[in-house]
Amino acid sequence: MTDRLRNKVAIITGGVAGIGLGIAECYIEEGANVVLTANHNVEGGKKAVAKFGDDRALFVQQDVSQEADWQKVIDATISKFGKLDILVNNAGVGGDGKPIEDKPLADWQQVIDINLTGNFLGMKAGINAMKKTNNATGSIINVSSVAGLVGLPMAPDYSASKGGSRMLTRAAASSLARRGIKIRVNSVHPGWIDTNIVPEDAKEQIIQTIPAGHLGEPKDIGEICVYLGSDESKYAIGGEFTVDGGVRA
Repeated sequence: MTDRLRNKVAIITGGVAGIGLGIAECYIEEGANVVLTANHNVEGGKKAVAKFGDDRALFVQQDVSQEADWQKVIDATISKFGKLDILVNNAGVGGDGKPIEDKPLADWQQVIDINLTGNFLGMKAGINAMKKTNNATGSIINVSSVAGLVGLPMAPDYSASKGGSRMLTRAAASSLARRGIKIRVNSVHPGWIDTNIVPEDAKEQIIQTIPAGHLGEPKDIGEICVYLGSDESKYAIGGEFTVDGGVRA
């Protein structure tokens, strides 16, 4: 433990499994207190709090596409820890793999609501909380995807939502900096990470496309999020951090 995040308070959406849990583990190791959210995986939230300790971690059930749920999470965070330093917008869903001409509007809207509108609502709530409790300083990290940099052929909704998150990050980062507000916003773009989202029977084929020769681990994303949440990244504003084993290279 190097304490790079000592005494910092972080909200991590989708923080009870996969990449989100990897981020949470890294944050705990670096001294942060964490508020973890998920909509459906309540059991995972309870397990994470039991693992990290209820003095360091809190779980709040949340639908990130609902503004009222964001206020609930902010209120719970301030009530337990007194402030907000870091927001990691990690919660997201994938598409259904249908070509765009066959995609129902409702399916498209669900992905946009969670992946993009959820980030907007989180940034809005997080910035206001940081203004009130943290002298208008802090860090917001939007977990996008390599699909936010290059379109995936059978995932138009996912690609659009992640590309939108990328541009939302840049616009917000520029706006805050130009107004002298010390809240930094950056995006992280994971490639293939070894979570249960990746089908077991597809892993070998996927690995063949990765120059590094293996899938990434959730903590690979966690470590870049530690850097972006820490004071070490004070000059990183509107940046795009790709972590994909060399695929985009």
